[in-house]
Amino acid sequence: MANVTTAQLFEEPFDADEYIERLAWRTPGGGSKGGAVAFDPKKLLEEFVNHIEELKQLDERIQRKVEKLEQQCHREAKEFAHKVQDLQRSNQVAFQHFQELDEHISYVATKVCHLGDQLEGVNTPRQRAVEAQRLMTYFNEFLDGELRSDVFNNPDKIKEAADIIQKLHLIAQELPFDRFSDVKAKIASKYHDLERQLIQEFTAAQRRGEIGRMREVAAVLLHFKGYAHCVDVYIKQCQEGAYMRNDVFEDIAILCQRVNKQVGEVFCSPETVMAKLIQSIFENKIQAHVKERLDETRNSDVEQYLKNLYDLYTRTTALAAKLSDFNLGSDKHTFLSKLIKNIFSCYLESYIDMERQYLQNRSGMILQRYYDSKNHQKRPVGTGSIQELKERIRQRTNLPLGPSIDTHGETFLSQEVVVNLLQETRHAFERCNKLSDPADLPKNAFSIFLLLVEYLCVDHIDYALEIGLSAIPSADAKNANLYFLDVVQQANTIFHLFDKQFNDHLMPLISSSPKLTECLHKKKEVIEQMEVKLDTGIDRTLNCMIGQMKHILATEQKKTDFKPEDENNVMIQYTTACSKVCAYVSKQVERVRRSMDGKNVDTVLTELGVRFHRLIHEHLQQFSYSSMGGMLAICDVAEYRRSAKDFRVPLVLQLFDTLHALCNLLVVAPDNLKQVCSGEQLTNLDRNLLHAFVQLRVDYRSARLGRHFS
Repeated sequence: MANVTTAQLFEEPFDADEYIERLAWRTPGGGSKGGAVAFDPKKLLEEFVNHIEELKQLDERIQRKVEKLEQQCHREAKEFAHKVQDLQRSNQVAFQHFQELDEHISYVATKVCHLGDQLEGVNTPRQRAVEAQRLMTYFNEFLDGELRSDVFNNPDKIKEAADIIQKLHLIAQELPFDRFSDVKAKIASKYHDLERQLIQEFTAAQRRGEIGRMREVAAVLLHFKGYAHCVDVYIKQCQEGAYMRNDVFEDIAILCQRVNKQVGEVFCSPETVMAKLIQSIFENKIQAHVKERLDETRNSDVEQYLKNLYDLYTRTTALAAKLSDFNLGSDKHTFLSKLIKNIFSCYLESYIDMERQYLQNRSGMILQRYYDSKNHQKRPVGTGSIQELKERIRQRTNLPLGPSIDTHGETFLSQEVVVNLLQETRHAFERCNKLSDPADLPKNAFSIFLLLVEYLCVDHIDYALEIGLSAIPSADAKNANLYFLDVVQQANTIFHLFDKQFNDHLMPLISSSPKLTECLHKKKEVIEQMEVKLDTGIDRTLNCMIGQMKHILATEQKKTDFKPEDENNVMIQYTTACSKVCAYVSKQVERVRRSMDGKNVDTVLTELGVRFHRLIHEHLQQFSYSSMGGMLAICDVAEYRRSAKDFRVPLVLQLFDTLHALCNLLVVAPDNLKQVCSGEQLTNLDRNLLHAFVQLRVDYRSARLGRHFS
C-alpha cells in the first residue's frame, strides 16, 4: 500500500513542493490548514521519516532493476554484434559467388557471339549462293525466252516479281551487250512492264482511297527508276477536282492541308513529295493565274494592274507562310521564296517605274480635274516675266505696281483633292513596302515621297499660296476682302494631314536607312518655303487690316470730336470712329483665331495688337483736346482697351493700359501733371513722349504747362 501511495505521489509532471504538500495532506493531523483532525507535528515528522525510509528502499529496488537491465542489454548487444559479423561473412561469400557467376556468363556470352559469327559467316555465303542460284534459274528462263515460273504469271505475286526483275535488271547492266543483247532486252522489257503495272496499281489504289495498298506499291517502286513518275502521277491526281472555288489560293491551302496528312502515310520521304507538290502548284496553277490576271490589265489599266499585282503578291506570300508549317525539308523558307521570285520577278523589276508613272498621271489628273471644276487656268509661277517680277515686288513691298488678282474669295485649296492625293500615295507606300526588294525599299519610298511633295506641296499648296499672295490687296485699299487667312487655315489643316502621312506611312519604310536624312531635309525645306510665304501673306494681311482701320479713322473721326463747340452738351460715350474700329478689330481677331492654331494664334494676335496700338497712338497725336475732348479720348481708349482684351495677349493689354494712362494727361489739372507723370504706369516712359501728349491740350500755352517738363 505504501508503494502504491508513493507511486501516486510521483505522478508526472513531478514537482517537489507539490509532492511534499500532497504527502502532508494525506497524513492525519498533518494538513497546514487543519481540518477534522488538529495539526500534529509529531505525526507529520514521523510520517516524513517513514516515508524517507520507503523512498530509500524504493531507490535500492529500482537501482537493482536498472543494473539487471543494463547487464541484459550488454549481453544482447554482444549477441547482435556476433550475428552482424556472421551476416557480413555470408554476404562476402555470396558476392564472391556472384562475381564467379558473372564471369562465367560473360564467358558463355562470348562463346555464343563467336558461334553466331561463325554461323553467320557460313550462312551468309550460303544465302547468297541460294539467291544467286534462284536468280540464275530466272535468268535462264529469260535466256530460253519462256517465263515458266509462277511468280511472273501470277498477278498476286507482282511484288515478288518486281523484286526479282529489279535485281535481274541490275545484273543485266553488267553483262556484255554483244553476247547477251536479247536477254538484256527481254529483262528490260519485263522491267518496264512491271514498272507500268505497279504505277497503274498505285493510281487505281489512289482513286479507291486505299492508303495501305498505295504505301505497299510505293515501297516496291522506290527501287525502280519510275518512282519519280509515280510521285508525278500522285501529284497530278491529287489536284484533279481540287480547284472548284473562285478563290484559287483558298483551294490550294485546303488541298495542301489534305495531302500533307496523306503523304506521311504513303511515302517513305513525305517532305520530298510535299515539296514537289508545292513546286508543281506554284509553277503551274499559281503562275498561270498570276499571268492571266496581270497580263490583261498591264497595258490597258495601270491602276487595276498595280492593285492586282499587290493583291496577288500579298496572297501568294500569305499562302507561302501557311505552307511553311509543313515539313518541306531543311531550307523550306528559301525554297518557297525562290518559287515566289520565279513567278513575280518579271513583274517586280518594272514595278516602281509603273508605280511612279501611275502616281504622276493620277495626281496630275486629280489636280487638273479640280482646277477645271473651278474654271481656272493655272498661272505659271516664277516664269521670270516682267509681270511676275512686278507681282513679287508688290508682294514684298506693298508698292502699287498694278491691281491685285481678284480670286472672288476662292482659296484654290481643296480638302477633297488633298485626301485623294494622300490616299493614292498611301496605297503607293503600301504597295512599295510589299513589292520592293528590301535593299531598294528606302529608295523607292523616297521617290514616291518626292512625287507627293511635287503634286501636293508644290503644285497645290504652294500654288494656292502664290495665288493667295497675289490676291492680297494693298494696304491702302478700301473695303478689302482678306481671304488669305482662309488660305492659311486650309493650308494648315492640309499640312497636318501631310505630316501625319509622313510619320505613319513613310517613316516605317526609311527609319533605318540613310534615306531618312534626305526625307527629313526635304520635308524641312518644303516647310520653310511655305512658312516664308505664309509669313509674308500674314504680314501683308495685317497691313491691310491696319490700313482698313486707318481708313475708318480717317473718314469717321472729326477734329471737333475732341474739341466740341459746346463743352457742356456732349452726350456720347465714345466716338463713332472708335465704335467702328472696335467692331472691325473684334471681327478680325475672331478670323485670326479661326485660321490659326497653337502658338501661331498668340504670335499673330500679338503682332496685330502691337500694330493696332501703334495706329491708335499715332492717331490720337493728330488732334488737340479740350477738357471735355480729353475725357472723350479717354473713353475711346477705354473702349479700345476693351477690344484689346479679346486678344488675350498680356503685352497688348499692357500697351493700351499705358495709352489710357497717357490720355489722363489730357484732362488732369495743371498742378497735378507732375504727380501723374510720376505714377506707376508713366514713370518709366520717355519724358519727351509725355511732353508730346501734354502739348495736345488746348490750354498748353495758356496754362504754361511746358514748365513742368523743363
